[in-house]
Amino acid sequence: MKTLTYPPTRQEPVTDTYFGTTVPDPYRWLEDDRSPETEAWVKAQNEVTFGYLSQIPYRADIRKRLEALSNYARVMNVYKEGPNIFFNKNEGLQNQSVLYIQAGLDAQPEVLIDPNQLSDKGTVSISLAGFSEDHRYVAVLRQNAGSDWGELSVMDLSTRQMLPDKLSWIKFSGAAWYGNGFFYSRYPEPASGKELSAASEYQRVYYHKLGDAQEQDQLIFEDPSQPNRYHNVDLTEDRKYLILYKRSGTDGFETWFKATDLKPGGFKPLFTGFDHKNTVIDHAGGKFIVQTDVDAPRYRVVAVDPANPAPAAWETVIPEKAETLDGVTTAGGKLFASYLKNACSSIIQYNTDGSGGREIQLPALGTAAISGGLREDSITFYSFSSFTFPPSVYRYNVNTGESSLFFRPQVPFDPEAYETRQVWYPSRDGEQVSMFIVHKKGLKPGPGTPALLYGYGGFNVNLTPGYSSSRIFLLEQGGIYAMPNLRGGGEYGEAWHKAGMLEKKQTVFDDFIAAGEYLIREGYTSSAKLAIAGGSNGGLLVGACANQRPDLFQVALPAVGVMDMLRYHKFTVGWGWIPEYGCADSSEAEFKYLSAYSPYHNLKPGVHYPATFVTTADHDDRVVPAHSFKYAARIQEVQSGPRPVLIRIETDAGHGAGKPISKVLDEDADEWAFMLWNMGITSLAQP
Repeated sequence: MKTLTYPPTRQEPVTDTYFGTTVPDPYRWLEDDRSPETEAWVKAQNEVTFGYLSQIPYRADIRKRLEALSNYARVMNVYKEGPNIFFNKNEGLQNQSVLYIQAGLDAQPEVLIDPNQLSDKGTVSISLAGFSEDHRYVAVLRQNAGSDWGELSVMDLSTRQMLPDKLSWIKFSGAAWYGNGFFYSRYPEPASGKELSAASEYQRVYYHKLGDAQEQDQLIFEDPSQPNRYHNVDLTEDRKYLILYKRSGTDGFETWFKATDLKPGGFKPLFTGFDHKNTVIDHAGGKFIVQTDVDAPRYRVVAVDPANPAPAAWETVIPEKAETLDGVTTAGGKLFASYLKNACSSIIQYNTDGSGGREIQLPALGTAAISGGLREDSITFYSFSSFTFPPSVYRYNVNTGESSLFFRPQVPFDPEAYETRQVWYPSRDGEQVSMFIVHKKGLKPGPGTPALLYGYGGFNVNLTPGYSSSRIFLLEQGGIYAMPNLRGGGEYGEAWHKAGMLEKKQTVFDDFIAAGEYLIREGYTSSAKLAIAGGSNGGLLVGACANQRPDLFQVALPAVGVMDMLRYHKFTVGWGWIPEYGCADSSEAEFKYLSAYSPYHNLKPGVHYPATFVTTADHDDRVVPAHSFKYAARIQEVQSGPRPVLIRIETDAGHGAGKPISKVLDEDADEWAFMLWNMGITSLAQP
């Protein structure tokens, strides 16, 4: 392997002062990701990275094996809407899954929209955002190159033709149909050249009437005094009430309502304040059915009279349980409550008054998701998967409780050759944390066993058993995959989430570091064979832990990470994460704890950091690539050991959603090659 020479990265004497503390930011210029200088830097970094990767002898073999493991037909997102069934299907290696429509259970599926026909590179993704009440029209959301920005159009399902309607600058919005149109949320058009980096502010709610130009749309709600708020609406199934959610960020939110009409404003408060999460599930018997965490950190369901929404008047429908209530949906006039027990799924069917309580019999321990449906439906669908079984889809009869197989994929390996166990280990403060460990049956692990520790730990996000064909490659190589349920996530309720947010964020890093120590202590692997990985908030996790314990990990794989914790809120929708992280501009206390772990700011000269492979994308407008650019420049500057630190910047891709399979396989192959090579593994095992 040739000696690495990193591209020179210019430094500037840029500083910020926070509460009397001066903080240098010499790579600030990399925040302008469209400048010629930054584009030249990206090109030079990619040349070094791909030059290094090209020297790994088995890189092409990994790519070939990943393609074989991914080449199987799979069906996803099955649901019933009126007389039709909709689903996405990928025949194996199609860059984007194809959207199908099926006119009833016994009909033949037909292609509704094939996104692969919309782009030569397979970078256009399509989803359905909402159906008209008569099921004739559907709003179609198109997103390009992985960007969060989307464009809404309308299809007439009776003719399969697209209507002239085109709505732009859509982000984080569905389409709630009412009458001859729908409610939706949009942002003002951003300045040219700043579409992927400028702060997204002043989200407003509009009503679009079919056939009108977007400029004619009726403004329904805005709040000019609060530019950094998400404003989204939904309709109860009976169309009687319009529900408005006001979110200050990614945590708690307010819930407002009004009798449905097309007049601007007029919303009344149902739940105010941003400390809790109250989601309207349905309207039945004159009351809102609501999932809430008020006085219930593991969530419960209550009935709320819109004429008297005070908590003292709430009626309990489904009480809080020992398991975490992950979500509630409706179908056939029933409630379907999805629970997590030790980070594995269960689904229980209830009547709308909370009576009944019939559990769906799932195939095994794993992750299940139910699609829901309308009141008149007698069937719905749910999917089930685990670490080594890809999602199978089942049809469920709401009246009888019977499940029948709708689709099961045939995978090109033996799922029965692998096993999963769940363990509990102590974190730094003594808290017991659960972790899944997956490997080949009969494997006798030891210090020479390669292991990947994957984590997230934030935003109330659950990490549950889920399938990845890419991960099977590691297991075939005799490796171990470990996934802990860190605090900050939602697997064990809102208290578990709050134990890893704001000033308690260090707890998440402690949990992750303790997981690595457990794997070594229990003989699964050694520091020389231990890699850590995570994306987005998980990229932050990887960067912070590699900084704090560089001796513990051989390889670090931070993907699209939030690496500059002092300035993250200044880009796109970063302001929405302030309830989770805090803000360095707000108070000295918040500045101190953010600066104490910010990955970019805590890289120090003279440290032997793990071999580091940073990944990002040029169209990531969720976590802008400047985070990864600045972090990579700094770690290349200070790395004192011989391990490489590289950055791989994908083009025509975003934060991850909608990425073409060809790009996913390329990136996964490069990550596995980098990881194994830097663990000293010179040849691959045969699958």
